[in-house]
Amino acid sequence: MERQRHPVNVSRRPARGFGATIGLAALLATGGCAWMPSVPGAGLFESPRTIRGHQVDDVTLAQITPGVSSRADVESLLGSPSVTGTFDDSAWYYISGVTRQRPGQTLALEDQRVVAVLFDGRGTVREVKRLGESDARDVRVVSRVTPSPGNDRTLLQQLFGNLGRLGPGLGAGANNTVGAPSPTAR
Repeated sequence: MERQRHPVNVSRRPARGFGATIGLAALLATGGCAWMPSVPGAGLFESPRTIRGHQVDDVTLAQITPGVSSRADVESLLGSPSVTGTFDDSAWYYISGVTRQRPGQTLALEDQRVVAVLFDGRGTVREVKRLGESDARDVRVVSRVTPSPGNDRTLLQQLFGNLGRLGPGLGAGANNTVGAPSPTAR
């Protein structure tokens, strides 16, 4: 059987406008990622905000009156404090913050608020104040290390240090007993 040698009318190029259609679809797909609603935390590539700590609102804070409110009043309004003073409990601190996950799984602190409630000797509120970033103090980290004696062995001393401790044969033999004698041996 012989094959026909007539040319077949097959076009290897797609129909007109196919490239333009693909380009338009790609443009819309990438443009849609850039346009996102302006709702916080609703971004496609944005991690959600996490609220941490004890948030104190202005309405509740206005109910605390210096010179009148007591510790019990403050605790009933705000709850127990996040932190109290180090050496005496004449200062209560309510700390809150908003964090967001960064790339690399580290947390970024976006917003931190601190409310300090100071008491006098009788347990009455002396002052209520909000602390900001300007009130923060830098803490210098000391990088000194306390040496511990006896732990300065080299790697080879650590690897080969136990050789020969059990004696010849590396175990219990007739003349070399390790541990307590057997209760059946007489």
